[in-house]
Amino acid sequence: MASASSTGCRAPGTEAAGNAANDRHALPPNGPAAAPGATRRPRLNPETFDFPEDLIRAGHYSDKYFVRTRDVLRQDGHSPRVLMQVFCKTAGWIGGVDEAIAILKRCSDDWPALTVHALYDGDPIAPHETVMTIEGPYDTFAHLETLYLGILARRSRILTNTRRVVEAARPKEVLFFPARHDHWSLQQGDGYAAHVAGATAVSTDAQAAWWGGSGLGTVPHAAIAAYGGDTVLAARKFADHIPDSVPLVVLVDFDNDSVGTAVDVARALGSRLYGVRLDTSGTLVDKSVVPRMGQFDPRGVNPQLVRNVREALDDAGFEDVRIVVSGGFGVAKIRAFESDGLPVAAYGVGSSLVANDGSFDFTADIVQNEGRPSAKVGRGYSPNPRLEVVE
Repeated sequence: MASASSTGCRAPGTEAAGNAANDRHALPPNGPAAAPGATRRPRLNPETFDFPEDLIRAGHYSDKYFVRTRDVLRQDGHSPRVLMQVFCKTAGWIGGVDEAIAILKRCSDDWPALTVHALYDGDPIAPHETVMTIEGPYDTFAHLETLYLGILARRSRILTNTRRVVEAARPKEVLFFPARHDHWSLQQGDGYAAHVAGATAVSTDAQAAWWGGSGLGTVPHAAIAAYGGDTVLAARKFADHIPDSVPLVVLVDFDNDSVGTAVDVARALGSRLYGVRLDTSGTLVDKSVVPRMGQFDPRGVNPQLVRNVREALDDAGFEDVRIVVSGGFGVAKIRAFESDGLPVAAYGVGSSLVANDGSFDFTADIVQNEGRPSAKVGRGYSPNPRLEVVE
């Protein structure tokens, strides 16, 4: 479990938790206050982003044909004023807008000569809807198309995947846990996309850097192993050395006895224990589930395991200890858990949030040249009144 924000705002829908049990087992309010598109948050400062500006201007990261087009235009003394139109072929929620704008502001050859209109990060988008327009001398920004399209594609995929999970889990919390499933250099932008989408927690400081948050986390398996496989001892050491302000959540599946370990940890830590996290491997059957096998898939983190742990904690007098679940969760599994009304406080979601289904294909087309139509067949100018001018 990790804090996504230092603002103290509650995640979308959390304020509408359905009953006292849900309220008792909810995580603390620490996510963004509004659903994507509901309010206009300020755009991120272009200096937020760490760009190798000289290499970008030189075309080092650009498809070569764009660099050569710029070179030909300049050598020919031809600098047409064009209107570039950007769209995505499928529906979702857009991410990376502020980052794409920053690329244009910092790496184009004449930002003051450009007029840009764009949606905001987190806005819903329809198939083929115009999400951004760039108007100005084409040779000043031709070399940037590869970069701003790639940014929009990546961040929109993360934002949309996360948003779909958030909607499935609402009013429960979603913890953004995919850092280990992708390249480290992507963490900052992906974490911000998840934050805009409504994830209430991230696991690394880098993922929270763009909005000034921080990453936290559970007592991991590695720490338990470092203390000889003793979950209670590892938990006590964390309680001794981690600030009291950090909610202490402990993984309890190390011995494949989540019920017994959860109760043991609760007894050892008392009120210092914030929650337990169930993360049983999909190839294992937890000890508490074995006697009830026969009518459901007993592997991994399943509804019966959650009920077993909740019942054991309640019977032992630890009703306030929350249950966080992780391991193989995506939209479908979360919906199933929520349909069953399971006493889960939060869902830790990892690899499914960075999965590439190939659907976020952004395209840019010149649709006007010196104010006259100049688009390829099927790609005419499609104005969008939702776009707002970029200052």
